[in-house]
Amino acid sequence: MLHKRYQFDSSQIMHRAEELIGAASNRYRITVQVANRAKRRRYEDFENIDDPMMKPVLRAIIEMSDELTQPEIIGD
Repeated sequence: MLHKRYQFDSSQIMHRAEELIGAASNRYRITVQVANRAKRRRYEDFENIDDPMMKPVLRAIIEMSDELTQPEIIGD
């Protein structure tokens, strides 16, 4: 689990989302994976509020793109 505070602008989020989609063999599957992670994170956020300004979908995109570019991070 990542405990960093993220400050990203919309162009960085879009770039990360494009990287995820580009690396995926199936666009639908990666979209569902992002949605599922965001849903899990939303429920975790009720218990552990790291950054209330970061929406769960954005956090999921950032985490999954980090896992893509940094293979040493273990993903879901």
